[in-house]
Amino acid sequence: MTSTFALVDCNNFYVSCERLFRPDLKNVPIVVLSNNDGCIVARSQEVKALGIKMGTPLFKVKNEIVKHGVEVFSSNYTLYGDISARVMQTLEQFSPHVEVYSIDEAFLDLSGINRPVAHGQNIRSTVMQHIGVPVCVGIAPTKTLAKLANFAAKKFTATQGVVDLTDSQRQKNLMNITPVSEIWGVGRKLTKKLQALGIETALHLAQADRRFVRQRFSVVLERTVCELNGESCLDLEKSPQPRQQIVCSRSFGDKLTQYGDLKQTVCEFAARAAEKLRSERQLALVVNVFIRTSPFDKAGPHYANAATGTLPVPSSDTRQIVDMCVRLLNTIWQEDYRYAKAGVILTDFCFPEDVQFELFEQPVGAATHEGALMRAVDAINHKGRGKVWFGGQRPRKDWYMKQANLSPAYTTQWDNIPLVK
Repeated sequence: MTSTFALVDCNNFYVSCERLFRPDLKNVPIVVLSNNDGCIVARSQEVKALGIKMGTPLFKVKNEIVKHGVEVFSSNYTLYGDISARVMQTLEQFSPHVEVYSIDEAFLDLSGINRPVAHGQNIRSTVMQHIGVPVCVGIAPTKTLAKLANFAAKKFTATQGVVDLTDSQRQKNLMNITPVSEIWGVGRKLTKKLQALGIETALHLAQADRRFVRQRFSVVLERTVCELNGESCLDLEKSPQPRQQIVCSRSFGDKLTQYGDLKQTVCEFAARAAEKLRSERQLALVVNVFIRTSPFDKAGPHYANAATGTLPVPSSDTRQIVDMCVRLLNTIWQEDYRYAKAGVILTDFCFPEDVQFELFEQPVGAATHEGALMRAVDAINHKGRGKVWFGGQRPRKDWYMKQANLSPAYTTQWDNIPLVK
């Protein structure tokens, strides 16, 4: 049976989430900002039409924001994550195999579907009815072509949000008018190299000599060429791959100058990282702590440093990871600096059953009383974050990033549930 993939992508996802509980914002220009309300990371179609670019610092376009009545929101990751989970759960109705590719994208296996366009329209209408988020659907025999089909579904309104590229001639027609830069996996630097060789469109890349592409670039780009020609090289990942590292970091709303404040913050990151590690059912061996000032801060000197340590044995115990982080912080802490960011990185993961202990060494894992303690802490905090914390953590969030335009957590906090009058 020939493979058929669908890529379902939410339209302007962060903006769509903000509009869900604010019907008054329909057709109103909206931007969503990055951490600390710095740069624009999401734009409504109305803002795109104004020519405001993605990644633009907010202060550079304040006049345009005011002039055109643009609504500004801080990133509400709690809301976006919950809405994303609901979208993905809805998509599971339409395929036995769903690969969640990002917070707003998923690949579906539609092999054997006789009327793919009708199926795609059904996906769109169901997600809109159940969740209220608009999506577009690209359907094709490979994942790369499905990405291309989704690009066309968003770009051309006549498609009504669904493009079917299962026909080879339609593939060529679309690739002929699509810049090579729009191909999945072809970034800015690679685009310039391809254009220098006369490869301007997706069709040019599809018609390139595969051996030449592999020798001049990589096997990855050769695989892309195969996918553009309808040869499926990328299967659905039916179960998420284990993480290779966990990073917990944050830019601070206000600069931290006292050791005690920075220590508490690092302990907070260490506890969160350990919690994420346990959710993956893995153990970590290597711990990294970094701190730095802002390179744009003119009020003080600049400083950045990091330290790495190895645990005696792989662990997911918050106490051990926090202890290691504090010791690492002590080696890089310097007085008289205005710290703007810190973080904790856990790496070198393994599963508990893969750990080889010394003969008389006490294991620390899921089967021990230490593991039972961590499970109890996680179970309590699952009912409400911040119920239980370790002494080194900083329960006060006065150091937290600036979110001056944060919308309510409509779907995850009882006191934020919208009232209908």
